Amino acid sequence: MVLKEVIEKEFNNLSKGQQKAAKYLLDHPKDFAVKSAGEIGKRIGVSETTVIRFCYSIQLSGYSELQKMVREQLLKANSTLGQYFTSKVELAEKPEFLASVMEKDCLHIRETIQNISQDDFDVLVERLIKTKKIYVTGLRSSFAAASWLSFTLGVVRGNAKLIRPDTDDLLLTITEMDKEATFIAISFDRYMKDTIKMAELAKKQGAFVIGITDSAIAPIKEHADLLFHIHSSEKSTIDAVPALFSFLNAVIAGVSIQDGDRFQKRKEQYEKLDSEHFFIQPGGKMD
Repeated sequence: MVLKEVIEKEFNNLSKGQQKAAKYLLDHPKDFAVKSAGEIGKRIGVSETTVIRFCYSIQLSGYSELQKMVREQLLKANSTLGQYFTSKVELAEKPEFLASVMEKDCLHIRETIQNISQDDFDVLVERLIKTKKIYVTGLRSSFAAASWLSFTLGVVRGNAKLIRPDTDDLLLTITEMDKEATFIAISFDRYMKDTIKMAELAKKQGAFVIGITDSAIAPIKEHADLLFHIHSSEKSTIDAVPALFSFLNAVIAGVSIQDGDRFQKRKEQYEKLDSEHFFIQPGGKMD
């Protein structure tokens, strides 16, 4: 039993007090390993009974069993890179390493399909078509995906901006947002505080907030109008990337098809450029 997976599965069925305990367990497992149920309850502002009932709600016999599991999983815990390496060492023992790694990526894509509601996806595509301006952000391991998404949305529909806290005037950018804007936050473990704060401020400005993350109860959930959970059975963010890009590709495909007239106009404008000044053909030479 992996506690994180069980909590994500049962989270929406928990009471508000039990949800507090669940979030605290995911964020501070070491506290559960050494503190009593009463101490945990006092720390998060709920009763000891609520903490114990939380244990029952995730199919455990009580707090003692929860503590035992937390301690065992902490001993096995490893860094994101450590888990990535360990999982690949296991695959290296198989005869066809390349096929094994890519088949695991395919598994994560299939699991992501199961996580995502078609209705939510349709709402996302419709929103990206109708919105006036799109803002995208993602930091550290999420930056590459955020950059690709903002660039590609800019190509197929225009008015898409990548927000970079290191170079952009965040105050000015946030104040430009309103109810006709859409803010997309890509936030994976470890969750950057800057991303969460930008989502919170965008929400206050009236923007429609879309969260793309690796957990159904990730911090971005609190500010997202729509949340999309990209699945990876490992803790490693690296392993989630193939499924993430596959999902983003589906988003771009949906926008292109559903907004076909604008896409064709953008395509014609793009092709009118004198591409010889910007691009080189395969086998060609620079002048």
